[in-house]
Amino acid sequence: MTKPLICSDLTGAVPRFAVSRAGDPEAVAGEFKAEFAGMTASLIMYFSSSSYDFSRLAGAMCASFPGIPCVGCTTAGEVSVEGYTSDSVVAIAFPARHFRARIKMIENLRSQSVSDCMRIVRGFGADLDERPGWNRLGLLLVDGLSRQEDALAAAIDAVLHRVPVLGGSTGDGLSFCKTEIAVGTTVKTDCAVLCLLETDFETRELIFDHFEPTSTRMVVTRADPAERLVMEINAEPAAEEYAYLIGKSVDDLSPFDFASNPLLVRAGDRYHVRAIQQATPERALKLLSAIDEGVILTLGHAQDIAVGLEEELAGLPRRPDMVLSFDCILRRLDAERLGMAGTVSQIFRRHNMVGFNTYGEQHHGMHVNQTFVGVAFFRPGSAGVT
Repeated sequence: MTKPLICSDLTGAVPRFAVSRAGDPEAVAGEFKAEFAGMTASLIMYFSSSSYDFSRLAGAMCASFPGIPCVGCTTAGEVSVEGYTSDSVVAIAFPARHFRARIKMIENLRSQSVSDCMRIVRGFGADLDERPGWNRLGLLLVDGLSRQEDALAAAIDAVLHRVPVLGGSTGDGLSFCKTEIAVGTTVKTDCAVLCLLETDFETRELIFDHFEPTSTRMVVTRADPAERLVMEINAEPAAEEYAYLIGKSVDDLSPFDFASNPLLVRAGDRYHVRAIQQATPERALKLLSAIDEGVILTLGHAQDIAVGLEEELAGLPRRPDMVLSFDCILRRLDAERLGMAGTVSQIFRRHNMVGFNTYGEQHHGMHVNQTFVGVAFFRPGSAGVT
């Protein structure tokens, strides 16, 4: 049994977090119960490898933390106080004296229109009286295989436009078969969970990527937008044309190639990744975000992920008590390909970064890929703390 590693104090003044690699869900929950003992929490969030029986884990977490809302999901990988981890569960306990939470599950995403989602979210948290000096933010977990993240993020932003909403698409390792989300003992697929969080902690958003556009452009000439499927690029089978443009054989394409050679879409003066999930046997490309015919794509080139991470974190006013992290699995794959996963993990550890590797990320009404989206928390009165 592996003892969880925890990186926070025991006073209940800051969020506490731990990682477990125990062999069964009940043991995992038991380890977290021991680590969070003595703390009154308003919310427990946990992010689990899909190698665990997730329904059992949800039940065990609720049994270990009776009366405390427990929200969790499956991942494409975990980010813990050890750095990148796999086949593990990461948990965070938010102290009740500094955090309040309201939770909403949105079910049957594939059958919900944008207006349906807006109706469901409208009024959510309206009865939660605002405390002077407290900040509000939304945390979103959404089924990474639902293909509804774009519409959902836009709908939530339209309704809660005064509240920053950040989140990630749940994962299933690199299997892309089934992701799960839990609220209490209720476990669902094809759903999303929105947590409205209020806190007197100072918060700082972190949103960045590690790519730059190249001069190589292409046009989507045949696509199935509903399935996020690109069948043709430049009037050629999409996977074959993509492989040609990056100098690879189509039969040798791997997730590491997709991570280091992303497809970019320009919006105004910014580029956003349209990440590739996989090449299909029919030589099409299945994407992780919205696409349509006629879209102009630019081939991207990945930059140094560790340098970019250090530069962004250097902009924080001081060392955070925690950075809740939604980090695209393609960023992790690129770090692993380049032998930099250990360096990135060291950076995570130094800055108290915890969360999970996603199939996509959401911020301010947008669904993006190959991006780090997170929020840094600083305890009240910690301006002089380094």
